[in-house]
Amino acid sequence: MTPDFTIREVTDRKPELIDALCCLWRRSVEATHTFLSPTEIDAIAPFVPQALGGVEHLFVAESLARDPLGFMGVENARLEMLFLDPTSRGRGIGGALLRYGIEHFDVNELTVNEQNPQAVGFYEHMGFVAYQRTDLDEQSNPYPLLYMRRAGTQR
Repeated sequence: MTPDFTIREVTDRKPELIDALCCLWRRSVEATHTFLSPTEIDAIAPFVPQALGGVEHLFVAESLARDPLGFMGVENARLEMLFLDPTSRGRGIGGALLRYGIEHFDVNELTVNEQNPQAVGFYEHMGFVAYQRTDLDEQSNPYPLLYMRRAGTQR
């Protein structure tokens, strides 16, 4: 079956696209990061445009009508972000994005919130294993993180 989406690297990070990806990020986080309150999501949101603008490689999965369905950021063989529109989950988009990162940019490491068991399970299904756990996130909030790498890889 031919996929009904395409993956492209974003070379021109226009404000309209960044805005659309920020909205997609919020929908994704609200659906999957149930451990975060709306206030906490609001506090994180201002940092998302900076992250989208600063990551070395930004990829968007788009519908055939060019609507964003998900996105991924990659830097130094590390997955920095991967978010899907909740209505697009279960269509193979996340797997296609991650496989693209693995095949073209040797993605072999990532960090995931332990409290997001669907994401943890997805990454395990994609061949990643946890090698480190922290009780706090990078901002010293009480959200445990799992550091994962592809099985059989070393950094």
